[in-house]
Amino acid sequence: MSALSFVSAYILIFTDPVAAALLGWLVAMTSRQIGHFFFEPKDYDEVNHATHEYKEEIKVGYNLQRKVVLMSIWALSPLPLYFDPTLFGLFEPHATTGEFVRHVAIIWLVVGLGGLIYRTVQLFFIKDVQTGLVWATKILTDPFHDIKLYHKAPLYLLRGELIDTHSLDDEDMAPESH
Repeated sequence: MSALSFVSAYILIFTDPVAAALLGWLVAMTSRQIGHFFFEPKDYDEVNHATHEYKEEIKVGYNLQRKVVLMSIWALSPLPLYFDPTLFGLFEPHATTGEFVRHVAIIWLVVGLGGLIYRTVQLFFIKDVQTGLVWATKILTDPFHDIKLYHKAPLYLLRGELIDTHSLDDEDMAPESH
C-alpha cells in the first residue's frame, strides 16, 4: 500500500502538489512506518544477528531515532499555523478548513523535500558525495523496488502464508515446511 501510494504521489506532484503531499504523508509515509514499527517480524534482527549499529553501518539511511525525529517534525509542523495562520507572512490567513489543509500540505511538502535534501547533504559531509547521491536515489526509487518485491504479498497473506519460505534455503526452513 505504501509503495503504490508513493508512486501515485510521484505522479500527482506534477499536477497537484498539495494532493501529492497529503497522499505521500497521510497514506504512504504513515503506512510505511506503521509497517516498520508494528508488522516487521520482531525476531528478524535476532535470527539474522543484526544489531541497530550493524544496520546503520550497512544501511546508510537506517536509524530509528532519525525516523522518530522526522515523523515528529511532520506531526508537529502544522502547529505554527495555529499560532500564526500566515506562517510568518508566507500564506494568506486561512478562512476555511480546505485552505488550512492546503497550507498544511504545503508545509508537509517542504518537510519531505527538506528532509531528503538535508540527509543527502549531511551524507556528503559525514561519508562522501557518492554516498549521499546513492542514498537519495535509493529513497526515491524504493517504492518501485518494493512493488516489484512485494506485489504478490497480498496473495500469500490470503493463503495464510505469513512468512516468506520461498526465498529460504532448504536447510533454513523448518522441518514442517519441507
